[in-house]
Amino acid sequence: MSGPSLMDSLFQRSLEDLIKGLRQQLIGEQAFISKSLEEIRKEIKSTDLSTKSTALLKLSYLSNLHFHDMSFAAFPALEVLSSPRFSHKKIAYQAISLSFHDSTPVLLLITNHLRKDLNSTNEFEVSLSLQCLSRIANVDLARDLTPEVFTLLSSNKLYVRKRAVAVVLRVFEKYPDSVRVCFKRLVENLENSDPQILSAVVGVFAELACKDPRSYLPLAPEFYKILVDSKNNWVSIKVLKIFSKLAPLEPRLAKRVVEPICDLMRNTGAKSLLFECIRTVVTSLCENESAVRLAVGKVREFLVDEDPNLKYLGLQALRIVAEKHLWAVSENKEVVIKSLSNADPNIKIESLRLVMAMVSEHNVSEISRVLVNYALKSDPVFCNEILGSILSTCSRNLYEIIVDFDWYVSLLGEMSRIPHCQMGDEIENQLIDVGLRVKDVRPELVRVARDLLIDPALLGNSFLHGVLSAAAWASGEYVEFSRNPLELVEALLQPRTNLLPPSIRAIYIQSAFKVLVFCLHTCFMRGKNIAPSASLDNMPAGVSASASYESFEDFSVENGADAAVVHDQTCASAPITKESIVNILNLVELALGPLLGSHDVEVQERARNLLGFVDLTKPGILNSSIQEKEDSEGKGVETSKIIKLMHDAFSKELGPVSSSAQGKVSLPDGLVLKENLGDLEMICGDIEPPSSNSFSFGSPYEEEKDGLSFSNLQIKEANEQSNESTSLLAEHRKRHGLYYLPSGKSEIISNDYPPANDPTLQGDINDNTDDLVKLTAESLVPKRKPNHGKPRPVVVKLDEVDEKPVARKQPESRDDSLSGAVRDILFGSEDIPPTSSQSNLSNSSKRKGKEKLHTDPHMESKESAVGDGNSSSRRRKDRSQGKERRHRSPRKKDDKERKDTGQKEKKKGSGRHKSRQRAEEPLKVPAQTPVIPDFLL
Repeated sequence: MSGPSLMDSLFQRSLEDLIKGLRQQLIGEQAFISKSLEEIRKEIKSTDLSTKSTALLKLSYLSNLHFHDMSFAAFPALEVLSSPRFSHKKIAYQAISLSFHDSTPVLLLITNHLRKDLNSTNEFEVSLSLQCLSRIANVDLARDLTPEVFTLLSSNKLYVRKRAVAVVLRVFEKYPDSVRVCFKRLVENLENSDPQILSAVVGVFAELACKDPRSYLPLAPEFYKILVDSKNNWVSIKVLKIFSKLAPLEPRLAKRVVEPICDLMRNTGAKSLLFECIRTVVTSLCENESAVRLAVGKVREFLVDEDPNLKYLGLQALRIVAEKHLWAVSENKEVVIKSLSNADPNIKIESLRLVMAMVSEHNVSEISRVLVNYALKSDPVFCNEILGSILSTCSRNLYEIIVDFDWYVSLLGEMSRIPHCQMGDEIENQLIDVGLRVKDVRPELVRVARDLLIDPALLGNSFLHGVLSAAAWASGEYVEFSRNPLELVEALLQPRTNLLPPSIRAIYIQSAFKVLVFCLHTCFMRGKNIAPSASLDNMPAGVSASASYESFEDFSVENGADAAVVHDQTCASAPITKESIVNILNLVELALGPLLGSHDVEVQERARNLLGFVDLTKPGILNSSIQEKEDSEGKGVETSKIIKLMHDAFSKELGPVSSSAQGKVSLPDGLVLKENLGDLEMICGDIEPPSSNSFSFGSPYEEEKDGLSFSNLQIKEANEQSNESTSLLAEHRKRHGLYYLPSGKSEIISNDYPPANDPTLQGDINDNTDDLVKLTAESLVPKRKPNHGKPRPVVVKLDEVDEKPVARKQPESRDDSLSGAVRDILFGSEDIPPTSSQSNLSNSSKRKGKEKLHTDPHMESKESAVGDGNSSSRRRKDRSQGKERRHRSPRKKDDKERKDTGQKEKKKGSGRHKSRQRAEEPLKVPAQTPVIPDFLL
């Protein structure tokens, strides 16, 4: 297709026309953009560079603001880039920066354009090319253009040098070998007097020090000089970031820089610099008590400030210092507590984290009570933040701060009833986890589970279905601790359980199965004559097989390896009688009968199992007391055997399976396992796959019988089920009216689900923030360790996986190209400098009696290193060589090597080709023993 005509070029729409057209489009904006893109595709093929550049400019606008692809304009952008006009170059570089990436096909074609512009005499063209290089540089571009960047690092034009310093970071990352060429010149710029260049250089070193701070320890004197002399707040902030990384590596450096940082905190009026000083002290200089106290005093100024941004920064700094100095939070606890009611959500979250940092085993109950009160009157987001913080703090390190587990289980139940609670999954996990680990808490756990199960308001909250699942499981697993097992069966089979998901309803049915078996087993053991098949293992010690139990309270059940639990006579609300058992069996048949046709396989299977058990045991239970003849007695014996077998099966305590259990199984001898199962086809080749006819996806209930289809029967059963559900719900409401909300004067019973919990039902909540602050302040006061009435229960470790393995620190790799290149320049062949202790041991004998105290920091910053031998004589040799270099490597060069290097540099010409060749050659620095700068001694 030929390019656009001259008439089209004359009447080409500009970028301003495109923007006006977009703003006038009330509807159909996408259609307008599509039409504009079609015009741009035609215009960009023009041979006129002005037309092409305008089209490229419009395309850049659409790509930047409307995210349209402009990869098709990669080559036209290079064509515009070749234009001698600066306006065209500017548009081309902008388009290239937006669209080029490592996989762009024509990326290599830009190398010569960049090299040409980097050597241009126009500083603005050089700036554009440097900016583009910082965005699109890859390994090839960084390698090919390193000589040009090296030259620009010493440019006389400060604007160009600043841009070159900034692009060095990208070049180092893409091509680490460029460090050997450019690093010395980059370090020389640390002594530049221009604040913009100094800011750029310090920014580059701040980024490099974040990745591998140990490599930049020899540059500590230069950074110290900048910290002391700089009047630019931005430069000081960057230097503080560097020292926050270097100070933990060298204790002597920390002692040296703490005083200048404290002076900055006392004298500066800039809040940004003050905060950076505080953060440096609390993170890296926390061993200095006086500096920490000064920093905490400055933090209080942030906390009482009306500006929410400064208040947030103060809370954040206080949270950092709280990790090692908790007294700092206690001194400011009033401000922290009041911040819980702040309108800014970020401030509330930071204050919540500080409150949780003060939690210990002495005040966990008081703080949790106060925070639950805050959660009741907070918005849903912050309410769940509070609940999540309580759960994570209390469960830390296997509940190490929990002494009274009965209180904690009741707290979990109380948290479940908070209206905005959405932490059901975590509460579910902790209810099960505590029940498995702490045996002494199981009676209270069953009581809390019973209260959760009979509360109908929880069934409608989908976030709490997991809590109900845990409550149902605990009720069935630890039913022997229940005060009234019959009530648990009614709660598990209540009419409203059809609101639950099938997976949770299956747990309800299985738990009801366990509770029913326990009730039947208890009832049979209470008979005047215990069945002959009863095992003595399940009876209390000292009780014979002919013993008679007059009441349910006198019976004890042994669960697995646990000791027998003897119920107190006041525990049970009602004894288990034959009449109650028969009523429960009828309830099971009535509630689970409709579930035999459930579409969920798990629910259907559980219901069939329980109903099958009822069918086996109900005749024996009904006939056992009517006749005492042989026939009826035989049925009784058979029923007792079935009940005993099921009870024995459920009484075995099951723990979790170790996640590493499979790995502990040794492989049998001669067994060869292949990961890809390549021999599976050979082994199973004779087995024919089942035919498709053997599978039937139809429902077995869809067959018509006696002229009635299954759909008609289903409608009829649904009507009957609705009537039965209404009567069951009325009976349930009558028995547990406490958990239902009043429905008006008439007290009309309806099938409408009760609303979620009203905060007014949770008790009287004091809305006065000052009272809550006072209550919280009292709970945070350090108290003497209370004398608990009973020792802390044993928290069982279920698996060795509970203890998280300590992550081993990976050794520093010598293959890290960037860090290795920097170390080669600063340290020589050694990668890691010796620690302070090693350096003290090696130099103590040499410096004994000769150590001189330095009082001038400027003189200290000029002394770069101390090697083995007499350092003063070496310095005299250096001064005898003439003018001393401004930057000196930590390694001292021999006189012979320095002369050889000087002769080689004199022989090289000053042409462009020779300068590039010199830049591309890596610096040949002889390997020396790594040393610690004399500044740190």
